Amino acid sequence: MGKGGGCVPSKKKVPSTLDDQRVARDAPIKIEEDGATAEPNAAAPTPAAKLKIFIVFYSMYGHVEGLARRMKKGVDGVDGLEGVLYRVPETLSGKVLDQMKAPPKAEGIPEITAAELATADGILFGFPTRYGCMAAQMKAFFDTTGQLWNEQKLAGKPAGFFVSTGTQGGGQETTAWTAITQLAHHGMLFVPIGYTFGAGMFKMDSIRGGTPYGAGVFAGDGSRQPTETELALAEHQGKYMASVVKRLSEG
Repeated sequence: MGKGGGCVPSKKKVPSTLDDQRVARDAPIKIEEDGATAEPNAAAPTPAAKLKIFIVFYSMYGHVEGLARRMKKGVDGVDGLEGVLYRVPETLSGKVLDQMKAPPKAEGIPEITAAELATADGILFGFPTRYGCMAAQMKAFFDTTGQLWNEQKLAGKPAGFFVSTGTQGGGQETTAWTAITQLAHHGMLFVPIGYTFGAGMFKMDSIRGGTPYGAGVFAGDGSRQPTETELALAEHQGKYMASVVKRLSEG
């Protein structure tokens, strides 16, 4: 064709596809849920801190510790909750513990101080019985909470108990019942499990610890370990306590 005929593409024109790509690249990222936009590299929201339930126990032969570990599983199974295991300090000497044939304490569980209780959202206390009441080691720990009582740092905190006894009539209920006085003086909220374990509370085909006050285990002469039913009740108590603490936090 002649010089005046036809159309010759301009060498200076950028193809429109590149313009479209640049626009797409520079455009803000759209959030479809609420129609808002977010700039690239925007910081992600910080996840909410979990509510903490302290599982504070004394265990000489490991029976209470077995319940405590299973209880933590129940707490951790509730969204937004975390169970934290603590021991109370031992009051007996190593020599006496050797004479009583007590095994070494398992590693990985720290001792707790009274002041740390104030940081918990809920507390589960576990201990063996001594003549129908809590063991001296747990009572000695409660005796160190005077400053918390003076400042009312534990008032309103939910708390519960779990126990170990040597025999069926050895204090599964009285050990928890007599411990309630410690909570009352601090103004804490006692949270029993009642019969929320359902049919498991009525099983009569085997020996099992546990009462409406809380989970429990029969230790016998020390050689008997918690059964699956006793451990399941402990796990239930952890889950139940976690659900109560969660509801209270939502106010």
